[in-house]
Amino acid sequence: MTLLSEIFEQPERIKDLLGSQRKQIEQLAAKLRAHDIHYVFLAARGTSDNAGRYANYLLGAANGLPLALATPSLFTYYKKPPVLKNALVVGISQSGKSPDIVSVLEEGKRQGCVTLSITNASESPLAQASDFVIDIQAGAEKAVAATKTYTTELMAVAMLSAALSGNSKSWAELSKVSAWMKQVLKQDALIKEAVQRYRYIDQTVVLGRGYNYSTAFEWALKLKELTYIIAEPYSSADFAHGPIAMVEPGYPVFAVAPKGKVFNSMLDMLQRLRSDIQAELVVISNDKRALALAQVPIAIPNDVPEWLTPLVNILPAQLFAHHLTVAKGYNTEQPRSIRKVTETK
Repeated sequence: MTLLSEIFEQPERIKDLLGSQRKQIEQLAAKLRAHDIHYVFLAARGTSDNAGRYANYLLGAANGLPLALATPSLFTYYKKPPVLKNALVVGISQSGKSPDIVSVLEEGKRQGCVTLSITNASESPLAQASDFVIDIQAGAEKAVAATKTYTTELMAVAMLSAALSGNSKSWAELSKVSAWMKQVLKQDALIKEAVQRYRYIDQTVVLGRGYNYSTAFEWALKLKELTYIIAEPYSSADFAHGPIAMVEPGYPVFAVAPKGKVFNSMLDMLQRLRSDIQAELVVISNDKRALALAQVPIAIPNDVPEWLTPLVNILPAQLFAHHLTVAKGYNTEQPRSIRKVTETK
């Protein structure tokens, strides 16, 4: 398997996860309702941390659950964990081997909290430290840069949200994700050609907001891991508070701007970047107004609901990072200085 083959594998993995895990996740949601859970306390690193950013928006918006992202060093080095009363303590990790993430769940259990792991390794230390496990069933991921484990983590979070809300419409929309992914992957040749325009860039910013704040971070991470460019992710709101000053004519800005609650805010930023500053724009969207502003427009299906756009938007971003890596002459399978499993403490 290669990075590219694993990118193309994602629609089937998402379809299989929905088919095999829905009943289990609905049963899990029923058990969670029996506990007096006031908020979610979530620990993750790297790509999984970006899945946590998605959970932050989705569980808050759809389920009314505040979410706090853990600071694992408080549990390991400082030995000063916060009080976690009435928390659902969640660990997300594709390998389930990172000691600092495991330590958060172990402390949560010690404090009497319900613990849940979302992982691709159901027998891992993280899973063993958990009361409940959602196995993302992504299969062996050989490429160092995570792709299918990220989208299956997102899907697991989305399924948990749907199960907690009991909304049949949400499940109906989840059933369409695999097909939407397949549609987006048809743009592979277009993206492969488009990246040639950027083969000599050494820095960029990646903008997203709302649910796709997570997508901005994950796209930027893939660019850093694979192409070694300086790629900084921002909320479009934060970007306006200072960082926009570094953009000059021709500066590459990558943006994720699907239709939804935050679209108008993203559109205003894109219009400002294009009209006032003459920035170079790559835009992933399903709105013609945003796509019209881009030198490189990448369209996603028109009917993807906002809450599920991160599962679809990340695929063209992954393809973009892959093909830009090749265009720059780097090895997509062996990025320098990083390993598949990183065990931080």
